[in-house]
Amino acid sequence: MKQKQQIRLNFRNDVFKRDNHKCLFCGKEAIDAHHITDRNEMPNGGYIKENGISVCEKHHLMCEEYHISRTWVQGYHPADLYEMIGSSYKKAYLRSKEV
Repeated sequence: MKQKQQIRLNFRNDVFKRDNHKCLFCGKEAIDAHHITDRNEMPNGGYIKENGISVCEKHHLMCEEYHISRTWVQGYHPADLYEMIGSSYKKAYLRSKEV
């Protein structure tokens, strides 16, 4: 497996493990590990569990709205997502610099 693929897989597995493989919004099986802060805005791509949240397809689209338009549904702002996982932008940024 290529190194980048392994990094992505580790990110997904770490996020899903922390969140018990469930969407943190509805409890359905998670199919995506969403990057709370866009990969391009974090050191080393932000592939660390402090920058990820497990979501189902429906809720992933709602989380992505911020990345697409910088608007969001109440409760889906990156600060809200970080709070749900016990992290913050600062924690995620610093942790991302370490890897």
